[in-house]
Amino acid sequence: MSQNDSSSTNTRRIAIDPITRVEGHGKITLLLDKDNHIQEARLHITEFRGFEKFIQGRPYWEVPALVQRLCGICPVSHQLAAAKAVDQLVGVNKLTPAANKLRRLLHFGQILQSHALHFFHLSSPDLLFGFGSDPMQRNIVGLLNSYPDIALKGVKLRKFGQQIIEAITGKRIHGTVVIPGGMNRPLTSTARNTLLKDIKDILTWSQDAVTLNEQIHTEHPEHYTFATLQSNYLGMIGNKGDLEFYHGGLRARTASGDYIFDHFDYCDYQQILREEVRSWSYMKFPYLIELGKAQGWYRVGPLARINNCDFIDTPKAEAARKRFKTFGQEKFVHHTLAYHWARMIEALHCAESIYELLNDPEITGTELTVEKGDKQQEGIGVIEAPRGTLFHHYKINEEGLITKANLIVSTTSNNQAMNESVRSVANTYIEGQQITEGLLNHLEVAVRAYDPCLSCATHALGKMPLQVELLDADGGLVDRLTKGAAGDIYRNY
Repeated sequence: MSQNDSSSTNTRRIAIDPITRVEGHGKITLLLDKDNHIQEARLHITEFRGFEKFIQGRPYWEVPALVQRLCGICPVSHQLAAAKAVDQLVGVNKLTPAANKLRRLLHFGQILQSHALHFFHLSSPDLLFGFGSDPMQRNIVGLLNSYPDIALKGVKLRKFGQQIIEAITGKRIHGTVVIPGGMNRPLTSTARNTLLKDIKDILTWSQDAVTLNEQIHTEHPEHYTFATLQSNYLGMIGNKGDLEFYHGGLRARTASGDYIFDHFDYCDYQQILREEVRSWSYMKFPYLIELGKAQGWYRVGPLARINNCDFIDTPKAEAARKRFKTFGQEKFVHHTLAYHWARMIEALHCAESIYELLNDPEITGTELTVEKGDKQQEGIGVIEAPRGTLFHHYKINEEGLITKANLIVSTTSNNQAMNESVRSVANTYIEGQQITEGLLNHLEVAVRAYDPCLSCATHALGKMPLQVELLDADGGLVDRLTKGAAGDIYRNY
């Protein structure tokens, strides 16, 4: 935390920099007056990756391997979304059964490990110890000491998801297995049988995680209003309105449940979505064109998917979804902290789906590619990543080189919602109070609920001026250089 007073405006700025227990680098800034009243609260994304630019000029077949380097937490999501776009580029509309099921198994493993990491390692310390508890305890080590059974189940759930990924790709992180029109290696019977040895424990532990989150949320009424927003929701659904992660249509609904669109072809996403750039963040602000900038922001991810779908096609997860809906009196649950509950329902669905696929004889099939069709110059791949709907859009020239790329990642879609949640928490818990670490952690708790992947989300081009500051060991400003839009450099300290 840092503070900066401004005597000329009678305000002071407080920065939480960096936000902890999230993937990537970001900060929260508060502007307070002399009586600690909130004047402004913002979430800033301070890193810039630029993948949309530097993959231009690369051959299209390299893209699935390149874009997964966006992130070490959800590389599979980017690889699969890019692969679906590349399939279109080579004229492939349908994979072999073995390739399709392998991609789905890989995706379920990815979501399971990511959800387990986020809840057990990053968020459960806040929920089990309290938002304002001792920060020396409020971490995974404190969790292992006080709740060893819960912590170890979380570690093992994540490990199993990573083992799924390793069995299919050869590596737990950044393995390369998808190719245009299919997969480049089968799942061996030995690997399948090894995974099946632990699957019953994984099912039990996933069910336990749902029960724990259901208990935490229902026994803490204060969670119902914490950072809670009335929002639109966007997500992918299956042909029958079922929860779907890999392939389906887009559904958007208002806070009251009214349909904005349903089963919309994601290849036409530019007709429904637009992105806004703001000067104070490298992350864009998407919105639904039909509702406009002010009203068109929306939420994606587990809460949106569980609210949006009509049913889940695995029995244990469907029973959990029905309890979730009963809690919400059959309406949408808007509680931001219910993201964790929804996340674990999805983890249970992944475990059940993994069990089904590992017992499917076709999962070890060796027919993994199909004949390519007529080359297309544009491809769009959309999947549901752990954090929400993920768009990959590529254009190529006659030589097969990328000429344009557009990525709308899940965290970007949640950008406005995260800012709204930060403002809500600041106004409720910090307004007029003496600032403490525990109170500031409330702001981080609000952001963590969305499980943001800030590395994935930083694609907007920065704007001048560029400022470089030199600070001493105590955080005092020693020097500052500024580069203006015209390229002029000057010292303004």
